[in-house]
Order: sequence, then C-alpha cells, then structure tokens
Amino acid sequence: MIDTSHIRNFCIIAHIDHGKSTLADRLLQLTKTIDDRNFRDQVLDDMDIERERGITIKSHPVTMHYRSEAGETYEFNLIDTPGHVDFTYEVSRSMAACEGVLLVIDAAQGVEAQTVANTYLAVERGLEIIPVINKIELPNADIPLVKKQLEDIFAIDAEEALEISAKTGLGVESILEAVIERIPAPKTTGKDVSTRALVFDSVYDAYRGVVTYVRIVDGTLKHGERVHFIGSKVDTVIKELGTFGLKPEPAKTLEPGQVGYMVGTIKTPSEIRIGDTLTVTSNASTDPLPGFKDVHPMVFSGLYPVDGADYEKFRDSLERLALNDSSLIYHPESSIALGFGFRCGFLGLLHLEITLERLRREHDVDIISTYPAVVYRVFLRDGVETKIDNPMELPDPTRVERIDEPMVRTFIISPNEHIGDIMKLVMDRRGEVTQTDSIDTHRVMLTCTMPLNEILIEFHDTLKSISRGYASLDYEYSGYMSSEIVRLEFLLNGDPIDAFATLVHRSKAEARGRQICLALKEAIPRHQFPIAVQASIGSTVIARETIRAFRKDVTEKLYGGDVTRKQKLLKKQKAGKKRMKQFGNVNVPHEAFVAVMKTG
Repeated sequence: MIDTSHIRNFCIIAHIDHGKSTLADRLLQLTKTIDDRNFRDQVLDDMDIERERGITIKSHPVTMHYRSEAGETYEFNLIDTPGHVDFTYEVSRSMAACEGVLLVIDAAQGVEAQTVANTYLAVERGLEIIPVINKIELPNADIPLVKKQLEDIFAIDAEEALEISAKTGLGVESILEAVIERIPAPKTTGKDVSTRALVFDSVYDAYRGVVTYVRIVDGTLKHGERVHFIGSKVDTVIKELGTFGLKPEPAKTLEPGQVGYMVGTIKTPSEIRIGDTLTVTSNASTDPLPGFKDVHPMVFSGLYPVDGADYEKFRDSLERLALNDSSLIYHPESSIALGFGFRCGFLGLLHLEITLERLRREHDVDIISTYPAVVYRVFLRDGVETKIDNPMELPDPTRVERIDEPMVRTFIISPNEHIGDIMKLVMDRRGEVTQTDSIDTHRVMLTCTMPLNEILIEFHDTLKSISRGYASLDYEYSGYMSSEIVRLEFLLNGDPIDAFATLVHRSKAEARGRQICLALKEAIPRHQFPIAVQASIGSTVIARETIRAFRKDVTEKLYGGDVTRKQKLLKKQKAGKKRMKQFGNVNVPHEAFVAVMKTG
C-alpha cells in the first residue's frame, strides 16, 4: 500500500508530432517500467493505425514507480493523450483524472494551435502545468524564442521550463523530479468514508466484458465488493481489480488517489457512462463527483454495410467501438439506395476516417459512408424549432422561416509570408478574420469566425498546402448564425438518390452540384442506355452530366444493299434503348460513394 502523498497523477499534452509518445517511452525506461528487451518505439500506441500514422488516437494510462533522489518511492500514473484537434475530448477525459500536466513544445516549431487549446483546457481545470521544451538537439531549435512565447501567450515563467531531448534522453530525468515537486498529491477525504471513484474511460473485452477505468477519489475499492454506478443506476460485483502496467496488474485493493481498472459482470457496453461516479453499495455515496463537459459531435455521416446481410454484425461492432470511443454517437436510419444503417456523430473528419478504418480492421465490416454533414437549427413558420443533421429530414421549404448553421472560432498559426493566402482561403470559405496577433517576429495567429461545414472537407489540407506545411489549425464551437442553406439533391435518370443529398449554402450550390455530377459520371459504369446525372434544388435542375450508353453495332451483319436497311436496324435499336431506359435499373457501385466523399 502506498501513501496518498506519494502518488502523482499527470498527463502529457502537446500539438501533434511534438514528441508526446517519445517522451512517454523515455519515462517508462527511466522508471524501469519496461526493460530494453521488451522496448519498442511508441510503446503506449498499441493500435496498428496509431503506429502506421505516427499519431495517438486513444489515451493510454500506465503506472510507474520511481525512487526519487531523496530515496522516497513514488507512484506515477501517466495518461498519454492525443494531439489532433478531433480528439480533444480524449484529452479532457484524461485531465479529469489528473492533478497536473506536462506541456510539451517542439523547440524547432514553437507554440502551435493545439498547444494553445490544450493549455487552456488545463488552466480551466486548475491543473499544475510543467512546461517542457523538447527536441533541443535539433540544429534549428530556438529555445529563447519558445521561452518568450511561453511568457507572452500563456504568462508562464520561462525559468520553469525544462529543456530536454526525448529522443536522446537528455534532461528527461529532471521531469520526474519536477513531477514530485510541482504536481500536488491527490486530494481525498480519506479511506474510511463512502467510496467515490471517477469513471474516466472504458474498453470492451470479448472475454471479460466491460473493463472500466477509474480514478479513486475517496474510500477504497476491494475485490469482490458490490458497486453502484450513480449516473446509470447499474449495480455489479467486482470480479477483477488492478492497476496499469504495460499489461494489467491485478490487485486486491485500490486506495485513494490511485488510477486503475475494474472488471464486473457488465456485458452491455451502453450501461457505462464516461464521467459517472462509482460507489460501494454497502456504504453508498449519494454525492456524485463533478463530471466533465458532455461531448458534442460536430460532424454527422450515415454509415451502411456494403452487404445488407452484415447489418447485425455492423450494429454489434459499432456498439463495441462506441464503448472504446465515448465521443462516437449513433442511431439507426435507413436509405432507399443503401438499405439499413446508422447515423453517426463524430468530432471531426479525422475522427470519422479513423472510425471507418477501425471498423474495417478490428471488426472486419466493409462500410459505405455518406457525405459528412453538420447539425442545423431549422425554424418553421408555425414557431416550431427543430435540429437536423440528415438532409432528407429538412422540412418543405415553404414551411421554413430560416435555417441557422453552426459556427466555429478558428485559430490559425502561420508564418507571416502566408497571411494573404490564408485570409483569401478563409474568405473563400465564407469566413471572417476577426483578430490578428503576433506570436513572434516570424509568425502570427489569426482568429477567424467560420461556418463549420466549410472547414470539414479539404480545408486543413488546403491550409497546409498554401503554407508549405507550416500553418497549424485549431477550432472551437461558437454558436449558430442564420444562413441561406438549401438541400442539394442528385438524380439518376430522374430518380433521387437520398444517400448523395447534402445541405449547402446557396452561393456554393451550383459549383458543388457540378463537382459531384462530374464525380458520379466518372464513377458510375456505362449501361446499355444513357444515364442523366442531375443536381437540383427543389424542382430546379442546376447541373447535369450524361453517362453515354454502350452501343452495339447492329449494322455489323450487313454486307450491302440500300441505306434504308441500315436506318431500319438503327431505328429499331433506338426504340429498344428508349424502352430499356424507361425500365432499366442504374447500378451505383461502392466507388461512386467514395468519389462523392472525396470531392471537397
């Protein structure tokens, strides 16, 4: 048993690719949590997709034991966190279980947009911040500049910053001593009071059921006890209890301040709520812990199995994935073109992309996704207000008084020479630059107000392209604004395909319609009859492409004679094609949906 005063709970936050996972590797080696024989780079990133892309998607807790220079033994509970803007919710969950953070900044790149966002999250929670300047071994490292940014942007004393190289291990040991000195021990009212534990994450295990990650705040948890989830009102018996090594390490008891896992008799993923409070039934607490803010999906898309027979398998897979990813929200829907599926809410485009990849890899389900959409507020003439994320749910335009679209406050940090191009990009996407702040002599931070649906597709890629990769982006939700939104529909031979429908601003409708019609023309194979691909707003067609028909040479068997023989055969073929066009079905392949998804 370890004294609460010798426990430190902290996480690592930073912009993407500033060295969080590498620093975590070094800390594991220094505390001898992992030996050299079992070591590998990005040891906490256990998903294939994380290792392939070099990004952290899921937060990973790990317990380390460190003997300080004073000879005392401390228990460190480290939670590695993602760095991409789409996974900010993972970061907020990690912070809920911590008293402090290591703020890692790349010495060569300086403060980036996500660094700013994550630091503000930590300040809001009242966490102790230890600034760490990483990659000091790089030849283009500018340590004095980074220190000035710390003082100017965050008002953090630059003298407190630790200078390290996570890659070589230089200075990393000073972090362990700083964690002991600067990060406070967990606050608790003791062991002999009603038990309260914060549920900060959970995963699904095919053999053991739901594995719940908890941070003990008051009291203790013991193996075999009956426990109660205050929020979901679910009871279970603890079958296994433990802490996080590189592999789960079973324990008989979890003390105040400790971070660990609990396996009960819960088999249904939906019974666990992230942010819930766990208490012991025999001495139950009725006072829940303050949770963290609820997740608000920013992007919605319809997901459908390619083979309709896989619907049940897809539903089970989505349910299990939603437990491992609490920011994923879904509900059933159906489409005329695609059959039965689910409408899913995501935090952003990368989150959508990662979810699709995980469904294909981990659950072996082949998925089609519809065009991403955001949540609009629709005000009807009879005074009713409704929210829609599916274009097919938009009421008749004659009943609609106005439509409000979600806006975001966007922060873009870029070198000075690219400001003009970035401002043009923002204005092309119906945005407005509201503030310009100089970070240093070379870089500036632009604060913009933009519609969320304008930054969904290819905005980040375009931003990186025009800034030669140097600009960074972060955004936060900032309410709704009235806008001229219309439903853009697509028809094949006069039949609407609901899966391709999308809500767009009227000024962008024609260009968007031409773009998707052209993509469909190239993606849909030719049939025996011509196919009209049309984009329409209501009954008005605003764009059209025609997929030419295959034509069999019916005059091939002719070897001579009057020209009327040839005309007779061609006329007969034309009549047949007309009849075929009337009754023929258009086959829309999977590639067509992918093509629409990729058009920005």
